[in-house]
Amino acid sequence: MKNIPEKFQDLFADETKAFLFLATTMSDGSPQVTPVWFNTDGEHILINSAKGRTKDRNMRSHPRVAVAIADPANPYRYIQLRGEVVEITEVGGREHINALSLKYRGEAVYSGSPEETRVTYKIRIGKAQTMG
Repeated sequence: MKNIPEKFQDLFADETKAFLFLATTMSDGSPQVTPVWFNTDGEHILINSAKGRTKDRNMRSHPRVAVAIADPANPYRYIQLRGEVVEITEVGGREHINALSLKYRGEAVYSGSPEETRVTYKIRIGKAQTMG
């Protein structure tokens, strides 16, 4: 992935199963941080949520985000990124959460509420900072 030092590319691999900590901005300007499942399309970070949740509303209103991913085997090794949500779509949202469920839980079908409208967010990566 672009902007990611080679030494940290492994944190983005499906096998690593690292959680991504997503920071969004609330309507009052305060930050909101949520650990989320993620994967990539090789160029962007892809995350998923249910329509109407706090992070969904925040990213629709304020597309600039920050993320951090710590190495599950060594939390002192991490990468933090600033970026921007460049696409929000419900198309394929259910399939995307199922793919993430398979990655993180080994379950091909996400066990959350089937009536939820699932949304996929594409994040363009900007500045990266690393430690470890």
